[in-house]
Amino acid sequence: MEKVAIFADVQNIYYTTKQSYRRHFNYAAFWAQATANREVVAAFAYAIDKGDSKQQGFQQILRNIGFQVKLKPYIQRSDGSAKGDWDVGITLDVIDYASKADVIVLLSGDGDFDLLLDKARSVYGVTAEVYGVPSLTAPSLINSTDRFIAIDDKLLL
Repeated sequence: MEKVAIFADVQNIYYTTKQSYRRHFNYAAFWAQATANREVVAAFAYAIDKGDSKQQGFQQILRNIGFQVKLKPYIQRSDGSAKGDWDVGITLDVIDYASKADVIVLLSGDGDFDLLLDKARSVYGVTAEVYGVPSLTAPSLINSTDRFIAIDDKLLL
């Protein structure tokens, strides 16, 4: 049985599915698809914590599915913009788990992860799968994966 490690960039998926489809991502359907006939060695969902009850309920749903939820505080800058980036945290976890898995599954469209997947594939020999919204996934990320899975109706609520 293949060993899989899953890394979900929650903010990226929330905004890309909302922008492209005006719908929410179905994490349960994704889990069923990404883990079918595989042993899960790690599953992380990276999110921003604003502390509101609706968000906490969503985080509990992710935990119930099987994710370990990692949170960073929501930071509002004085100019009104917000900060909440998990790129370094995701990168460190992928490097930590690449030697323990056969397959790395990244749920994100962020092109910043292309070098990470290239490195994980070449150094650890893992297969890399990316789930993303086709029109909002960086071409460089698609090119750095063994398998790109388009988020479509089957993975939306």
